[in-house]
Amino acid sequence: MLKGYHFMCCSLQKLQFLHNACPGSFFVFGCKTAHLIHSNPNEGSEGESENEWERLLKPFDLEELRKSLHEITPFQLNKLLLLPLDVPTSMELFHWAGSLKGYTHSFDVYYTLIDKLAAAKEFRMIDKLLSQMKDEGIVIKESAFIMIMRHYGRAGLPGQAARLLFDMRSTFAIEPTFKSYDTVLDILLAGNCPKVVPNIFYEMLSKGISPTVLSFGRVLKALCMVSELDSACSLLRDMTKHGCVPNSVIYQTLIHALSAANRVNDALRLLEEMLLMGCVPDVNTFNDVIIALCFRHRVQEATKIFDRMLVRGFSPDSVSYGVLMHGLCSVGRVDDARLLLRKVLNPSVVLLNTMLSGYIKNSRFEEAKAFLEESMINGGCQLDMYTYNILVRGLCMRDLLTSAHEVVKNMALGGCEPTVRTYTLLIHGFCKKGQFEEAEAIMHEMQHKGLQLNTVGYNSLISALCKDGQLDEAFELFRSMPIKGCKPDIFTFNSLIHGLAKADKMDEALSMFRDMFMYGVIANTVTYNTLIHAFLRKRAIDKALELVNGMRFRGFTLDEYTSTSLIKAFCEEGALDKALSLFDEMWAKGMHSNNLPSVTLINSLCKAGRIQKAMEFIREMSFRGLQPDIVIYNKLISCLCKMQRVEEAFSLFRKLESLGVLPDSLTYNILIRAYCRAGSPQNAYALLDRAVACGFTPDDVTWHRGAQEEFETIVAFNSQPRNESLKTAHKLDGMVESQIGAWLSIRCIERLLNSMNLMSFT
Repeated sequence: MLKGYHFMCCSLQKLQFLHNACPGSFFVFGCKTAHLIHSNPNEGSEGESENEWERLLKPFDLEELRKSLHEITPFQLNKLLLLPLDVPTSMELFHWAGSLKGYTHSFDVYYTLIDKLAAAKEFRMIDKLLSQMKDEGIVIKESAFIMIMRHYGRAGLPGQAARLLFDMRSTFAIEPTFKSYDTVLDILLAGNCPKVVPNIFYEMLSKGISPTVLSFGRVLKALCMVSELDSACSLLRDMTKHGCVPNSVIYQTLIHALSAANRVNDALRLLEEMLLMGCVPDVNTFNDVIIALCFRHRVQEATKIFDRMLVRGFSPDSVSYGVLMHGLCSVGRVDDARLLLRKVLNPSVVLLNTMLSGYIKNSRFEEAKAFLEESMINGGCQLDMYTYNILVRGLCMRDLLTSAHEVVKNMALGGCEPTVRTYTLLIHGFCKKGQFEEAEAIMHEMQHKGLQLNTVGYNSLISALCKDGQLDEAFELFRSMPIKGCKPDIFTFNSLIHGLAKADKMDEALSMFRDMFMYGVIANTVTYNTLIHAFLRKRAIDKALELVNGMRFRGFTLDEYTSTSLIKAFCEEGALDKALSLFDEMWAKGMHSNNLPSVTLINSLCKAGRIQKAMEFIREMSFRGLQPDIVIYNKLISCLCKMQRVEEAFSLFRKLESLGVLPDSLTYNILIRAYCRAGSPQNAYALLDRAVACGFTPDDVTWHRGAQEEFETIVAFNSQPRNESLKTAHKLDGMVESQIGAWLSIRCIERLLNSMNLMSFT
């Protein structure tokens, strides 16, 4: 009894100073209890600091506590550990209490100490304490693990949080619930580890733990972050299997990701589904779809989405108006953009700049001038830097470079100073006109104002000089870039390589191509295409193919233009099998926007006498869904005619109607000429009659290109009776006169009748 009384008096004496200094805390001690009610530790004097806390805690003499305090409860120790003691002091108290006879630490004591250690990032000590709890048979609650996981997340150790999740089951025989999994999913997302999130989620499902809507939301967000949009959409469909219904946040996450990936059709379908499910989108969701539609120039659909916003009671923000106005202007609907702007009360300078830019980009300069004066200047709008840049760009577009320069000089009067971007626009304008001296003067003006030309400005100058053939001046600028603190980029090198290739300096162009890597610049598709086309023009197909192989090795794909050029080169070299193989590769990659490669191949196959292969190629085109046009059929018909296989050519001609292909004037001219050369004028005239009946009007080619050969062939008509020959001549006269004049028909008829020893028409 005396010892308990001595403990109470000593403790009260030691803690009284702390109580007086911190009125927000007070202690009530009994014989074997100590109760702490602590309000906010940040309250009190404004000048409290960590050193002052240490001073206040000096009364805790642990040695004296050991002497006076012979018994302590876990509750008392927990309250002591809740005090802002440092880690060493807390650990010393913990170990001292644990050494007392008959004392056993409780879960709360461990929880409080682990929380303090985790806040101090003493995670190794935490692992030891967890093992100690297991050895002492203390049931570790899930809340302790969740608390440690969150501390791992705050410390930037998301992997350790995931490791602890698995240790719960394997080491401590604790079955984690969805709470632990959701905590780890949150930590992984915050720690920028989205690739790991699906693995944790599917581990959760494999253990039979039912996910929540929040669990699905986190995984869907992670899949969107790594562009696994198909997997995200598939997971959305699986939510109902687990008894979860998608909410607005999940739909908004997916719609935003799909819109950013230009999968606007999928985004639209999800938006419709979202509305059908009763989920309410926000303005940002509508904006995502409108931005994606305008980017794809589907402005009419974007306008409908905007109208739906209004119908559903949403108030479009400045982004909604700005994006739609920009989209309308980009497709030439400037007047509609102006009407939209009128619906905005007190439009910002950003929206006004968008409208001004729309007028200028559509070359409606007078309206731009009126809008600037009436809506912006007279309306009290403060012009900003972007306004002046738009004006400078517009004046440069109209080649009013002197006026553009005056605007730049007078910017200071409007409260704006020209930026590097402003001067770059002006330099680009002078370079396009080939006025390099004026562009150089702008550079000196910039330097006088303390501005240095950036890489974009240098690229404008270098590109213009290369196009003008001034390679020495271009390279002088290129060498000065590092001195001025500008690093050449891919556009710089592409301009120089294009200039060298244009000047037929291929060795230097290749040297520049190799030097790019020394500057840390990686060649792109434009670089390779420039060199490949240059070598193809020189018929150096081997060197072009070396570049093609290098291009593919670095992960680039041939575009349609380059592939078509290579097919043409292969055909010219007689390597038709390589050309056909490359065409198959183009088809597999979806490169079939035009029939030029097909025409080239068919023409080359026909020249090589491989008519059957050409016919098979046309059939393969039809099977692949590529409809050969009349140009391709004309090539094949012409080749058949040149090989004197006129009947096969005519047979193919008769199939055109069933194939849905209409013959043109070239088709008829090829066959008429072929019949005349083959000595079959009757068939030629029969075909001509058929062509006229189908609406074909004979042209110069029909008469002249045929006349030099066909009229000699028509001499065969002298075997006909005189009346029949005259009928033919008059028929010929009527058709020719309708096209090329009476004088030509008379000369043709004279030539015909003279060859038939008939009287001349004069």
